[in-house]
Amino acid sequence: MKNVIFLAPPLAGKGTFSEYLVKNFGYLHYSTGDILRKKANEDKQLKALMESGALVSDDLILSLIEEVLQKVPKNQPFILDGIPRTLHQAKKLDIILNGLNLNQYVVINIDVRKDILIDRVIGRRSCPNCHRVFNINIKGFGPKVEGVCDDCSSVLIQREDDTLESYEKRYQSYVESTSPVITYYKEKGCLKVISNEKSDQTEALQILRGVIS
Repeated sequence: MKNVIFLAPPLAGKGTFSEYLVKNFGYLHYSTGDILRKKANEDKQLKALMESGALVSDDLILSLIEEVLQKVPKNQPFILDGIPRTLHQAKKLDIILNGLNLNQYVVINIDVRKDILIDRVIGRRSCPNCHRVFNINIKGFGPKVEGVCDDCSSVLIQREDDTLESYEKRYQSYVESTSPVITYYKEKGCLKVISNEKSDQTEALQILRGVIS
């Protein structure tokens, strides 16, 4: 199985794809957000920096990624989620992967139209207790009882950033920073595009299986 780097705008389905690979093919899932939060629990200075809302430097992020990848068991496939976000990060990440002899990877760009993404974000509802996520705008993903979590019966909430205005900003930021990254990997010949616009993701997951083989 090939190692995977996911590129996807918010709500494109990166989490679903990652979960599928972990459960069905034994992938390790490395999220930059999770790695930073874990490190922040050990480093008070980093924790204070993150809590202030300041950006974490590329050098620190990449050094943490390298530290994690050094511990990957031989022949163990992994997913990188949340990096690279910029062309600079993509080039530096290549140096790290080549240095660790982990250069057998595929970059998967999950493609979803913007109007579908907006529909998804506006319809997303989260459980504040067990953290299960539902979507009232996607058939089969809504709660059985309106406004109530299926698992723990807590009242579902809409996150503050799940608004049209907030999503527009996040989406635009993603496009501006990631477009050069997509071009970079396309020119390297390791980019694959998977459409994930349907509520039934069977076809998309089938294509994913073929891409990682």
